[in-house]
Amino acid sequence: MSATSEDFERLDIRLGTVIDAKPFPEAKKPAFRLWIDFGPEIGVKRSSAQITVHYHLDQLIGRQVLAVVNFPPRRIGPFESEVLTLGLPDAEGAVVLVRPDFKLPDGVRLF
Repeated sequence: MSATSEDFERLDIRLGTVIDAKPFPEAKKPAFRLWIDFGPEIGVKRSSAQITVHYHLDQLIGRQVLAVVNFPPRRIGPFESEVLTLGLPDAEGAVVLVRPDFKLPDGVRLF
């Protein structure tokens, strides 16, 4: 079965700014806990992100990222991840975050 444009439209992918990032030692795979501000309509949401290979915690604050904001929350150990932060694998499979070339308003929707 192939995907349709209606399938894509059901995904709510928004731009947000990381406002806090902390280690996540309880995760099975190395990960960080992120707090991402998606603007006044959506607010701040939490995400667990397996991005420890290419990023350090201090590099993440203020970085804009894309995330799916309309999936159900997912409990990862003691942490509830509310959004799916998007990334692409490098040649070794480590995640590289997806982000815009220019600063844009938080909460803007990908279409």
